[in-house]
Amino acid sequence: MTDVPGLDCAGLSQWLTRAHPTLAAGPLSASVIAGGRSNLTYRIDGAARPLVLRRPPLGHVLSSAHDVRREHRVISALAGSAVPVPPTIDVVDDTAANEVTGTPFFVMELVEGAVLSQPEQNAAFTADGLHALGRQLAEILADLHAVAPADVGLRDFGRPDGYLDRQLSTWRRQLDASRTRPLDLLDELQDRLGSTRPAGSDVVGIVHGDFRLDNVLVAGPPHRPRVASVLDWEMATLGDPLVDLGILGLYWEIRELAGDPVSQSAVVPGAGYPSFDELVDVYAARTSRAIGDLSWYRAFASYKLAVILEGIHCRFLSGDTVGEGFDLIGDLVRPLADDGIRHLSAVRS
Repeated sequence: MTDVPGLDCAGLSQWLTRAHPTLAAGPLSASVIAGGRSNLTYRIDGAARPLVLRRPPLGHVLSSAHDVRREHRVISALAGSAVPVPPTIDVVDDTAANEVTGTPFFVMELVEGAVLSQPEQNAAFTADGLHALGRQLAEILADLHAVAPADVGLRDFGRPDGYLDRQLSTWRRQLDASRTRPLDLLDELQDRLGSTRPAGSDVVGIVHGDFRLDNVLVAGPPHRPRVASVLDWEMATLGDPLVDLGILGLYWEIRELAGDPVSQSAVVPGAGYPSFDELVDVYAARTSRAIGDLSWYRAFASYKLAVILEGIHCRFLSGDTVGEGFDLIGDLVRPLADDGIRHLSAVRS
């Protein structure tokens, strides 16, 4: 059996045999699925069918930002909806038993597909196919926001009243817990976000919290790729859907902010992807709502990602990261703060 950091394969095999005997078929092996910089994701082979296990990151974390039980709950709730999600199997709090991860973890079925995070991956698809894929991504986001939380058992999944204020407070705590160096520009952005906060959308929806191209699996032929599954729901809650549009815009244009090798994005000029403005139009048409000024939401997206990356930078300095590429993560924090302040200058009074 192969062990990887943060996961005991022998313990996982024992748990699977005991809790889900129909899935237990032999010795298990695990490998870290690269790409994620927050909750750890492992592919599990050797069971009756391929599985995926998710657990919080190693070391210094803010528990509310890495709650895999909430992630499992929202994915399970969306099963059968217009939003494609992986089939879930179980969620376990292994903190006391320390048999598998020593943390809460959840297991789901593996969905076949590719994560598009680099420009060279676009070669597998036609330009028209990538254009349609981008539009489908905006449609799926609109479909997510159209799901009535009470209809899928998520009435108490969050507190929409005061959502933006709580978001600012949460990420301020996360930043304070991650400080390893002076961050004057990020502190300035944080203060300005608080003083310019909008009233918020009058629409309450399920907010993914990190909605972007490289958080979905893409499958299908070159001329007709499709979103096979939406992943990474660890930040999901109930709140202002425009936060998701701000995040999508940030990642859609992130290569203009900081190029290789710091940023990961397959969205590059000439590949065929639609512009972000077109995505907003598609989203607006799908929701039958006019979308107003997104400047504050774009600024908040930059701030949120900067705080996330500063937390990852803190874990990297402590030796608590798994995989490659973490040494450059901290380099993107200042450009993100600059980007956020630039967007705030465009906020309409």
